[in-house]
Amino acid sequence: MSDCPLPPAILVIRPNSGLSGDMLVAGLLALAGSGPEGLAQKLADLNLSDLVGRVSLIGREVSQVSGVGLEVNLPEEHQHRNLTDIEQFFAAAAIPEPARALALKTFGLLAEAEGAVHGLPPREIHFHEVGALDSLLDIGLAALLLDEMAPARLVCGPLPLCDGVISCRHGLLPAPAPAVLRLLEGVPVVGLASRGETVTPTALALLKAAGAEFGPWPALVVERQTLAYGARTLPDVPNGAIFVLGRGQAREGEK
Repeated sequence: MSDCPLPPAILVIRPNSGLSGDMLVAGLLALAGSGPEGLAQKLADLNLSDLVGRVSLIGREVSQVSGVGLEVNLPEEHQHRNLTDIEQFFAAAAIPEPARALALKTFGLLAEAEGAVHGLPPREIHFHEVGALDSLLDIGLAALLLDEMAPARLVCGPLPLCDGVISCRHGLLPAPAPAVLRLLEGVPVVGLASRGETVTPTALALLKAAGAEFGPWPALVVERQTLAYGARTLPDVPNGAIFVLGRGQAREGEK
């Protein structure tokens, strides 16, 4: 029996029509094979047991092509959180330290971007959309799943962008949203023949906090794969994001 360790795990995301927090969670849940019981346990670990039954991985189909999506039915919430509130939320969660650190790093990047947009120090930012329950859910679950998978590399394709209008609490904003623009520095992008929001601040901050590489497909042996869809379908573009988990291939001469 060989004592050679397994090649390192590689997670690949190809965001054909963009990427959002719920798409990230759906793709990661499918790759991890987390069924309803596994999802319920993760929600309990995050002190979000009240959301059991309100969040589920479902089958979704676009253009007669099957994939997965995250179905979320959250209670209405009016709480505005700042970084201190978010730190307290994750401090109370029964999650591994690497997952907690990743979640807090993600929110830190979001606070820096929002602060730059509004001319405020990050700790003075009161999150609305970003600090809402859905963001805590998406970031918390994604951090747990990434910690569980522990890929040696996360490789993402260039992020597709297009023009358009985004509606938020601040009114109508141009696409990409101002916080996304701040977070895009250093990130490869491509144009998409559509209109509207294709990349959300939550998804982009998660990718950057997790140390994602942005570039072409790496050499790997595919072990699991899925196609994740968001709640919105863009016309005339290939919808969905491809998620692949595999093992790196040894270079010539390596064993």
